[in-house]
Amino acid sequence: MQRLAAGLVALAFAALAFAALPVACGGGVGSSSAGDPDGSLDGLTMPETATFTYEHVELDAPEYPDASCVVEIDTPPLMPAQHVPVGTDVQWDSNPPSSGPHFPIWAAYQAYATPVPRGYYVHDEEHGGVVLLYRCEDAGGCPDVAAALQAASDSIPDDPLCAAAGEGVRVRTVITPDPLLDVPVAAAAWGWVYRAQCADQASLNAFAQAHYGQGPEVLCGNGTTQF
Repeated sequence: MQRLAAGLVALAFAALAFAALPVACGGGVGSSSAGDPDGSLDGLTMPETATFTYEHVELDAPEYPDASCVVEIDTPPLMPAQHVPVGTDVQWDSNPPSSGPHFPIWAAYQAYATPVPRGYYVHDEEHGGVVLLYRCEDAGGCPDVAAALQAASDSIPDDPLCAAAGEGVRVRTVITPDPLLDVPVAAAAWGWVYRAQCADQASLNAFAQAHYGQGPEVLCGNGTTQF
């Protein structure tokens, strides 16, 4: 029997308050040099954001005997969210990272053929995005695995927040190879990590749907593809 080991979603929202704020995300980045230490935000119009507070709770998960390989889900302790200059070497507490320091700008919500640096995609997680990852050692690029991750993204319903932003984004997902993984397939959302020995479609879909849109910032402005 295969086991899906560690927690299902349990994010208890307290004091939910949507407020249009003329500031950027993750520790108050704006136009100041303190919030934009490397100048990477120059000329970028930062969209409005709504904020909320929440409680991160860890729960035991049931067994999933139908999983096609070993799958693990974990809820690492949340690291402080703060902006660091692009290129900073950050030591995260999980692989893949699911919280903590990140670059001042995030990756555009799309699929990539080459790796997105982790400092960018952790910022996507802070915005409530789900990042779908794979480590490919095949010169052909592992198209079957990439297709399974795309299917997991496609399983998420249309995001009205993204539609309202009007930037051509359907959902806040990033699909990317990540050579730093120590498993073939992984996914991450703010405070949650999925790790698997194969692309198990059912559990990938379930993770993507369960942990979508649960970062500490509610934002669907698109990011950058310039890494």
